[in-house]
Amino acid sequence: MAAAAMAEQESARNGARNRGGVQRVEGKLRASVEKGDYYEAHQMYRTLFFRYTSQSRHAEARELMCSGALLFFSHGQQNSAADLSMLVLESLEKAEVEVADELLENLAKLFSLMDPSSPERVAFVSRALKWSSGGSGKLGHPRLHQLLALTLWKEQNYCESRYHFLHSADGEGCANMLVEYSTSRGFRSEVDMFVAQAVLQFLCLKNKRSASVVFSTYTRKHPSIEGGPPFVQPLLNFLWFLLLAVDGGKLTVFTVLCEQYQPSLRRDPMYNEYLDRIGQLFFGVTPRGRGFVREPGRARGPAAACACALAGPRGPPRRAPRVDPQ
Repeated sequence: MAAAAMAEQESARNGARNRGGVQRVEGKLRASVEKGDYYEAHQMYRTLFFRYTSQSRHAEARELMCSGALLFFSHGQQNSAADLSMLVLESLEKAEVEVADELLENLAKLFSLMDPSSPERVAFVSRALKWSSGGSGKLGHPRLHQLLALTLWKEQNYCESRYHFLHSADGEGCANMLVEYSTSRGFRSEVDMFVAQAVLQFLCLKNKRSASVVFSTYTRKHPSIEGGPPFVQPLLNFLWFLLLAVDGGKLTVFTVLCEQYQPSLRRDPMYNEYLDRIGQLFFGVTPRGRGFVREPGRARGPAAACACALAGPRGPPRRAPRVDPQ
């Protein structure tokens, strides 16, 4: 017991010394940056990162790189800041650190400060999402997707924001973003199409809750949608009935819905692709070469139903909804 206590005290003393050393080094580096010695400071950060990493001092390396990146961002040194941001990710990967909210928020902060048009930002977000998935093979942690979506929304990058909202659990945030997107960039005649795409893609991702939340929030808050249900727009009525049918799981109801609302569903050629997949996921429809609700003559495979939902933010182009050029 005495030996264990002594070891613990020694570890605490070493930790305190290390923290003190890091703070002193950080102070010197900050002074170099403040003087404009950006290149020398950047190289010193990199040297310290590899020194700390070789000593398995991963937390200290990560904290130093994160603070350094923020410092470089504040001085407009995008390249140096992006490089240190990538070292933050490298530290997380090497140390096999478990995902935590604080870490996700730090990564999202770094992302928000990067030049939106830089290739480094694309590389950073791809690597961050891969780390946040924890080797599960999924498309990234929902919380990180949410934080990224919020940043992109502030930048009015609605398309990429929408992609990340789809992979988060924030149906309400997605709906609020879509309302702004529709009212600022969309055609009044297509207010229903903005939410239709999101509802169908959430269902393709087996996220019934977010599909329901995005529909109810969007239809309640959009200034061009009068109270309902029922709604003036047939497509909104279809979505309302579809969400009820998904809860019930009755194939006959789903079949009748898809048949009765074909005029509305033809407005976007992807709708029936999504519905093929939804039929398989929620109503026990067996995949067939020609699909379930596909119109005659169409030959696209059922896997295309989730193409837009699963593709990255720079994935396949979508036909709808149209937006006004700014």
